[in-house]
Amino acid sequence: MSQEQAPQISEIARRNDEFRRAGPNQDWVATAGAVALSNFPGLVQAVIDYDDFNPDIDPYGEHDMGRIVWEQEKTYWKIDYYDQARQYGLDPLDPACRRILTIMLASEC
Repeated sequence: MSQEQAPQISEIARRNDEFRRAGPNQDWVATAGAVALSNFPGLVQAVIDYDDFNPDIDPYGEHDMGRIVWEQEKTYWKIDYYDQARQYGLDPLDPACRRILTIMLASEC
């Protein structure tokens, strides 16, 4: 990461953390396998509380993905960036960016 990129990466991570920590809203989705886990609400809370960012899962430092072993299942959550209509990808720093967080089982990736 260059010196020029560091402030941008830091701001993306801040916005992603803020979005994730605010908890579920209409822009959080989950796959059928994740929802079927017996303690899905606990998994959602684990996503909100997640802080295990490391180069293996977060190589760019944007805090846009996490991995959690839950009920002996490997799960992931991922934040993607869209326009307000959720039709096109958008720069994560664009003021019009709409973040979408997906929770899924690794087997569903």
